[in-house]
Amino acid sequence: MNITHKKILITGGAGFIGSNLCEYFLSHENKVICLDNFATGHHHNIKPFLTNPNFKLIEGDIRNLETCRNAVEGVDFVLHQAALGSVPRSLIDPLTTNEVNVSGFLNMLIASSDAQVKRFIYAASSSTYGDSVELPKVEDFIGKPLSPYAITKYVNELYASIFNSAYGLETIGLRYFNVFGKNQDPNGAYAAVIPKFVMQFINHESPVINGDGMFSRDFTYINNVVQMNEKALLTTNPEAINTIYNTAFGDRTTLLDLINYIKEFLTKFDPAIANVEVLHGPNRAGDISHSWASIDKAKKLLEYNPKYSLQEGLSEAISWYWENLKK
Repeated sequence: MNITHKKILITGGAGFIGSNLCEYFLSHENKVICLDNFATGHHHNIKPFLTNPNFKLIEGDIRNLETCRNAVEGVDFVLHQAALGSVPRSLIDPLTTNEVNVSGFLNMLIASSDAQVKRFIYAASSSTYGDSVELPKVEDFIGKPLSPYAITKYVNELYASIFNSAYGLETIGLRYFNVFGKNQDPNGAYAAVIPKFVMQFINHESPVINGDGMFSRDFTYINNVVQMNEKALLTTNPEAINTIYNTAFGDRTTLLDLINYIKEFLTKFDPAIANVEVLHGPNRAGDISHSWASIDKAKKLLEYNPKYSLQEGLSEAISWYWENLKK
């Protein structure tokens, strides 16, 4: 079952996850509005949609309430992906991170509630688990946040809960775990680790692992994340609404294993990559040691069934990276 013939606002729609959501929902005969200020999103991610009559781009900032009100007009659902990501960036500039991720989020909640949007799905974060050492991570047990970014994403969850109880807005938060896939930007100081490593290997440059490489993550292919967003829109189970879900594959991989998988897949395209050395650097401030999601709640309440393991996702993603990052 798919969502069809709905009007969906995707904030941050020119970003990595947002553009994949735009593509998916357009392919199922929905009208899609993309709101983006292009601070971290890219025009090339949405270029294929610009000629689609069911696609509309609003270039604007969620920190402006009137922009948010304009964007939600007549919308059935909101998929709120817009945020200023990155733990390191938030440590350097906590003020801007808070303005976008908290004030901007609140603007979107207000606009969506006032416009009587049917449901508000938002990108939460595994960073909310903070210093909790419990594995796997279960939604109801979190620790203390370890960065300004993590604080903002937890505040989002608190605001979403209040907007349901006080104003009746249906909300669902999706705690993303280390998402990767096509359209993910490998450039810049805050690039995600997988496309950054891939680009370095393609250029025969030595990637640097933070620490000894034994930190582990629940790497999650973008198609699993798209599935979770649609499941969150489709559910009619009252118990499944107004809550938080881990959005992951439900397994963990060390950084050392990850980099070996990447090297193995890329060597099929360029055998010389097998000889590129991997370096080690210091641990990164604000990083958690291990991240591994329990997805039992999503399986039970949303009938979530992730199709792609890390290796299966990497196999698809690296073919895309090879064609697009070596240009």
